[in-house]
Amino acid sequence: MSTNVFTGAPKALVRSIALAAVFSAVAFTGEVAAAITVSASSSTAFTSSINKFTSNDFLNGVWRRTAGLSVPASSAAIAAFKPGVQIKFADGQVRKITRVYVVGKNISIYVDGGLLDGSKVGAPRTISTVVNSVAAPAATAPATAAPSSTHSAKLNSFTSADWDKGIYRKSPGFSIPDTAANKAAFAVGASVKLADGQVRKISAVYDAGAHLSVMMGGSALSASAVGYPNSVSVVSTTAGTTTPPAAVAPAPAPTPAPTAPSTTYTAGMNNFSSGDWDNGIYRKAAGFSIPDTGANKAAFVTGASVKLADGQVRKVTAVYDVGAHLSVMLSGTVLSGSAVGYPKTISVVSSSTGTTTPPATVAPAPAPTPAPAPTTPVVSDGRGIDLVGVNFGSGVFDPSNVPGIYNKGYTFADESYYKRHSELGFKLVRLGFLWERIQPKLGTELDAAELGRIKQSLDYAQKHGIKVILDMHNYYRYYGKVINSPEVPRAQFAETWRKIAVHLSKHPALYGYGLMNEPYNTGNNMWPQTAQAAGQAIRKIDPAKWIMIAGDRYSSAFHWQKYNTQLINDPWMRDPKNNLVYEAHQYLDFDYSGTYTKRPETFAPMLGVERVKPWVEWLKKNKLRGYLGEHGIPDFSPSAVVATDNLLAYLNENCIPSTYWAAGPRWGENIMSLDVRSGKHRPQLAPLQKHAAAKKTCSTIGPL
Repeated sequence: MSTNVFTGAPKALVRSIALAAVFSAVAFTGEVAAAITVSASSSTAFTSSINKFTSNDFLNGVWRRTAGLSVPASSAAIAAFKPGVQIKFADGQVRKITRVYVVGKNISIYVDGGLLDGSKVGAPRTISTVVNSVAAPAATAPATAAPSSTHSAKLNSFTSADWDKGIYRKSPGFSIPDTAANKAAFAVGASVKLADGQVRKISAVYDAGAHLSVMMGGSALSASAVGYPNSVSVVSTTAGTTTPPAAVAPAPAPTPAPTAPSTTYTAGMNNFSSGDWDNGIYRKAAGFSIPDTGANKAAFVTGASVKLADGQVRKVTAVYDVGAHLSVMLSGTVLSGSAVGYPKTISVVSSSTGTTTPPATVAPAPAPTPAPAPTTPVVSDGRGIDLVGVNFGSGVFDPSNVPGIYNKGYTFADESYYKRHSELGFKLVRLGFLWERIQPKLGTELDAAELGRIKQSLDYAQKHGIKVILDMHNYYRYYGKVINSPEVPRAQFAETWRKIAVHLSKHPALYGYGLMNEPYNTGNNMWPQTAQAAGQAIRKIDPAKWIMIAGDRYSSAFHWQKYNTQLINDPWMRDPKNNLVYEAHQYLDFDYSGTYTKRPETFAPMLGVERVKPWVEWLKKNKLRGYLGEHGIPDFSPSAVVATDNLLAYLNENCIPSTYWAAGPRWGENIMSLDVRSGKHRPQLAPLQKHAAAKKTCSTIGPL
């Protein structure tokens, strides 16, 4: 923390009991709907057991990372569990089904709302479809009898990076010999029966030399269940139903383009260039971005045909509203940004004329159309997200002695602190660490010992039901040198975060990545580009968890709009699918520093609200998410307790989480700490516990 009170630095220099200098410790697209309340008129229509799966992905048959579960794939279950149907869980909550996939002998069912608690609603409990008195009942009739086979073919024995015994590893499809009989039988629209009994509909067929690549809807297939030496059979299209479709339909089979159709509406492309875009054209999938206008929304709809600048015509497979832009996904292979991208235009043409581009000579797997947003990392389970937490700052003590000696100049909280704060009601921890300690030499691998300590901290958190935000507490510096200086290139900062994500991204307690605590005097205003580089490096490893982007000028919420509007100049930083959260800090004393040097100072009841409001209003204006990473008050000020109570109420109202500064070991008798050596009463606890307990049902981080 800064000692320069004239700059208004939001934290003060304090000392640990060892007199070491301590710096204060330094996140879908779209919101997920909250769980639906069961009406009194709800009645059970169909009940199924939940699969007893427990792994890195499942907890008693409930997905650990998204709202979903697995049930046995009986014919009755396939008929009953369909998108739009409401299901009732063991704890009484009701959710709506959003997607359904038949996976061998099981059904994966995804529902709206936040993560489910497998320990409360998972196996051996059951789920039931429900019907309301005003709604049509959910389908309960069993599926039609298994269709009879009309033509069978042996799968090819392919094993490679793309194939596993003739089954695509990454897309639902298979390969069979290219014979006249197979060509005639395996046609687009036909239903095929796989070795495990499931039936799917063919979406595309490609002639690849001596083989046919047959693509289908639904999720990827299991080679061990349906691959070579098994066979597949074409069945009557009037019997049996296909696997429920994925949320985003696979690319339809391409057919030769007809004569050039007439243009009915034209739009200009966005000028995006980044790791995902090349002049408004997706680099990895067939799609483009245009402005989100009423006319564009009306014209570019799923099923419409569009004409590109080079004359080819493709069909729209999905359209996503991403803030000020529309992402329009197409059938077929990836587009060439240099040929059809910005500043060229794209036109909607009559859907009765244009079709997709001709297939390639050797057909690739259909172009993946990404979902409109990664699954929001940790959201509501119907009871509300955790909005009040604490900072554990002892890992950043003794910053003048780095790397330093563990358990001498600095330490991390042991399990007792996680247990204590979980019992106090705080389920969110911001865990500070120093860059120089996790990577003592720039460009090298991470320090195994320090990484192990952070992993141990995450393990403690997981045991006690706490989520953790990692906080690189370095003030935009590495061994005192600013990032973007010759000694500390931006690329090295981004690469360090990539390495951290490689090691920690899959830990279930990890909530988000705090890129940098309180940047200040960053030089030439390079923090926005630096934050973006680090965020994009993390996204190469972790597509979903929150990335917390702090503001310049010590992240002051009150000064936010003067110093940080340029953070979102690049479209990537405004894109809600990237799960970015903008982190501010705010203290109440006269110089914003958190030193509270004027003991007689009193604080107006709404002072905290007034100080964070400029930042919150900026978030609302730009449809962004926010997180108050630090706030804190002294133990000698009753008026500060009242101001904090009002501040937390305002943040909770806007679904903005916060973490109090500070808690954890080695704080001695510090006036702001929740953990002091003497164990004396901490008046700050009252408002914190009040608002931690009074959870609002926020489905995600706000104020969206």
